[in-house]
Amino acid sequence: MTNGATFDPKYVSLLWAGPEHAADITRLHSQLFDPAWSEESVRALLEHPASTAFAAMIGGAPKTCVGFVMAQLAADEAEILSIGVAKDWQRKGIGKRLVEGVARAAQKAEAKKLFLEVAADNDAAMELYQRAGFLGIGLRRGYYERTGRDAVDAVTLALRL
Repeated sequence: MTNGATFDPKYVSLLWAGPEHAADITRLHSQLFDPAWSEESVRALLEHPASTAFAAMIGGAPKTCVGFVMAQLAADEAEILSIGVAKDWQRKGIGKRLVEGVARAAQKAEAKKLFLEVAADNDAAMELYQRAGFLGIGLRRGYYERTGRDAVDAVTLALRL
């Protein structure tokens, strides 16, 4: 079903992610990011009262986590702390659904802006965020340190809700 087959993202369930999703999110995060977050740090974030998170799930029982978004709310602002989609499921509309879901949740929580940072060399993510209406508002030089490679700048983006 992956690897280029036609896929309708409406068949992906977006579930509110709580501490019970920490292991699935950590597993996926470790496949996508270096350095990866520990299960303890993911669980702590999901347990925090100011957090909002979604897991993108496919299949029957048991469901498989193919994406996630974790964000935090503070006053009238929200920030996406981490978002990812399994490599075989990228460019199928799942990231868009995750961004839209967390933006709606932030708006319902009365946030006026949604922020995030993205690696300057992550063209696919930049395209996703620009299509969603995010605008560049800043740059953090050498922000993302990568094992065995040069650090990469982070571009700070904001979306008015």
